[in-house]
Amino acid sequence: MVKRSKSNESVKLKTNNERISKNSKLSKDESSISWCNYTYNPWQNCRKISSGCRFCYMFREKSRYGQDTSKVFKSAPATFNKPLNWDEQSLVFTCSWSDFFIEDADEWRADAWAIIKETPHLTYQILTKRPERILEHLPKDWEKGYDNVWLGVSIENNDSKSRLHELVIVPSKVKFISAEPLLERLDFTQEEMNILENHYHWLIIGGESGNDNGMHRYRPCELEWMEYLVDVGTKTHMPVFMKQLGTYLSKELGMRDRHARNISELPENLRIQKFPESTPHEILDRMG
Repeated sequence: MVKRSKSNESVKLKTNNERISKNSKLSKDESSISWCNYTYNPWQNCRKISSGCRFCYMFREKSRYGQDTSKVFKSAPATFNKPLNWDEQSLVFTCSWSDFFIEDADEWRADAWAIIKETPHLTYQILTKRPERILEHLPKDWEKGYDNVWLGVSIENNDSKSRLHELVIVPSKVKFISAEPLLERLDFTQEEMNILENHYHWLIIGGESGNDNGMHRYRPCELEWMEYLVDVGTKTHMPVFMKQLGTYLSKELGMRDRHARNISELPENLRIQKFPESTPHEILDRMG
């Protein structure tokens, strides 16, 4: 288990444009997701399995370009092997347009693990809604976990809290939770609070983004739900990363950013962007 400091200092990220202007040679691949440098998609498309999937941004974005999302497919070699071209220490959100542990990708996953192992300077953030499949699909030399892999689960409502318990049995150097899209107040029992304090190292919070009409909409979110999770993070010594308020609260509060991703627009008590204690300082220096 990674030791956490109770006073883990908040790190404010630059916007994507600010990061690109600072290091223009990375601008082609740089991600607009505020808690990573890059996204890596060895395969694409997914299948909806829970409430959080209903208005998934992947389906929204691909529909804009008329792309078929009905079948999971392996990405072209240039995309599959892209991490081999990234030289600087970086955070890499893995499978932002799919799920790393989706059944459809079983035949390709070993090759992706090989690339992950070959690039130890990259820290791979693997977020899944299928934690029950992790143990049977880890590489043979996983042991207590690769130093450069963080494993996380999405918990969008109380019905999905079972993922918290499923990931806890998986050995990993860093475990994290993404409460995005946050669809209701998450009520953690004392047992679950103990699990968070002893086994989890990071909490991402975000409201849902989407359109006002059509197939890809958004659902309400309340500031109180987010404030409660910040308090959970404080009580369990778990660093919190406030990603966005989402489209609903952006409209309710009259914000300029339609997804409320600009941290300077957030209520002061939610201007929090922390990382796990073990995050390499070189990465924090790049993003801060």
